[in-house]
Amino acid sequence: MLDALEDRYTAQISEADATIKIYLENSVGIGEHPQHIDEIDKLFQKIADAQEKLQAIKDFREPRDAL
Repeated sequence: MLDALEDRYTAQISEADATIKIYLENSVGIGEHPQHIDEIDKLFQKIADAQEKLQAIKDFREPRDAL
């Protein structure tokens, strides 16, 4: 299950990254959208959330010292 979640979060990062690149490199992909900064900010938040979840899985998998 953890592998599936890692794949999901990695895909979310890739999708957001690709969309940001389209916004920044291809103005035709943006069209008439006055909220460019807000949209890119939302995409960076998606990346940050997914990275945080990936780190949580990594931390969970690491051996823990006995309490």
